[in-house]
Amino acid sequence: MRTLDVVPRGRRRLALSVLLASLASGASVALMAVSAWLLSRAAEHPPVLYLEAAAVGVRFFGILRGVARYAERLVGHDLALRMQGALRLHAYDRLSRTTLLGSRQGDLLTRLVADVEAVQDVVVRVLVPLCSASIVMLGTSIALAFFSPGSAAVLLASALAAGILLPWLAQRLSRTADARAVAARAELAVAMHELARNAPDLVAYGRGRARLDRQAALQDRLETADRRAAWTRGLATAGQVLAAGIAVIAALWVGGRAVAGGVLLGRNLAVLVLTPLALHEVLATFTQAAQTWTRARTSLVRVQSLLDAPSVGRGDRPPAEACDEPGLELCGVTIGWPGGHALAEDLNLVVRRGDRVAITGPSGVGKTTLAATVMGLIPPLSGRVITRGQVGFLAQDAHIFATSVAENVRIGNRDADEARVAAALAAAGLDLPADRIVGEQGATLSGGEVRRLALARLLAGDPGTPQTAQVFVLDEPTEHLDAETAETLMEDLWRVCGDSPVIVVTHDPEVVAQCSRVVQMAPSRAGSTARR
Repeated sequence: MRTLDVVPRGRRRLALSVLLASLASGASVALMAVSAWLLSRAAEHPPVLYLEAAAVGVRFFGILRGVARYAERLVGHDLALRMQGALRLHAYDRLSRTTLLGSRQGDLLTRLVADVEAVQDVVVRVLVPLCSASIVMLGTSIALAFFSPGSAAVLLASALAAGILLPWLAQRLSRTADARAVAARAELAVAMHELARNAPDLVAYGRGRARLDRQAALQDRLETADRRAAWTRGLATAGQVLAAGIAVIAALWVGGRAVAGGVLLGRNLAVLVLTPLALHEVLATFTQAAQTWTRARTSLVRVQSLLDAPSVGRGDRPPAEACDEPGLELCGVTIGWPGGHALAEDLNLVVRRGDRVAITGPSGVGKTTLAATVMGLIPPLSGRVITRGQVGFLAQDAHIFATSVAENVRIGNRDADEARVAAALAAAGLDLPADRIVGEQGATLSGGEVRRLALARLLAGDPGTPQTAQVFVLDEPTEHLDAETAETLMEDLWRVCGDSPVIVVTHDPEVVAQCSRVVQMAPSRAGSTARR
């Protein structure tokens, strides 16, 4: 409901959707009832004028059913898509402010795409049908009570059984299978993502068949859960058909006795007998709606766990503004990932204009964690990080999207025009057409081109300056590059950075030799037991 409140006039849209769905379902039931009366009355061969009103009613309810259903689909899906968009934007915003340790990319992708889409199912397939059918169920029972209270009571009882009891039992029986289906689908997506990303390596090391077998096993788990849900839904559907048959037979028996006793006109008996068929047709999708609710709720719980994750990093420290003397200070800083142990303690460092500081140390000592802390992506466990001027970060694993070169550059500045994009590419030393499509993670680019494209993204900021960053943090800029490419890249990086303060996280001795100072990081004295 919080997402509903985000959508402009969300509650009104929902109420209108329920109203339109009620009109469509009610028109369907009324069409059957009026048609039954018309046919029964026509069998008595009355003057044609006596049938005109009913004939007009048939046309009216037939047209109303189609128009109302179309309008309901339009309004309901519009609301659902608006809610889905709002929830996805909220999830993206929370993800940008959140550190989810141990989360895999495939799982996050499933939460942000498939699980978020569950809000659409809640609106279109659960909430609107249940509310509208309840209104129609009550209204039909009241209307039939004017003809035969006994038939109306039987109809209401059968409708409650078919529309509430049987779907509830089906949901209870398949609840575990439906929840497992959501988890299995998420795990399958994770495995597929890993398989697609690492297929060449798996084949090279002879592990391709094993991973395909694992993929098939996950698919079997998903299919097993779906079969269990379908089996339960089939039983419930059979129960609903039985309930509809009981309602028809009971109406025939009660109505027949009333006609024999002279209490009910014979022409009205058809109304009592055929109306339950139309009403139960409205209730036919309730079992699937109940199962959909279980799966949607499970999916939304997964999304909610992302939304409830505590914010870290961005927003904890106000963004630095441009200044005349940019620099960076670490004052007694202890670094580590939130909830984890300290990787390095009591770090003190001052970086001023003209300084090039190399951060070195063994793998796992916390060099990249230090870079993330300086950028404000994660908070320090203790101490203070003071930045003067705008900080630019060239990440080792900067993500390259499967789109054009220009769109990848605009990640750094969504308002960058063609001239700004071209200037950023030129400053980064990247001679690529702006409209060239690159693969995911830069699959169609060389390692050096990937780094230069990430650098162009960094340089695509304020059109008034050749570069927006005043303090540069470079994370392993030459990693996985050959010596010639690395040397050329570093020459261009030093040119771009000028006399700005620079911190370089690196293992490369060539890069270390070009820096004015070297900071050797060592593991925390407290080791893995240290916690803040």
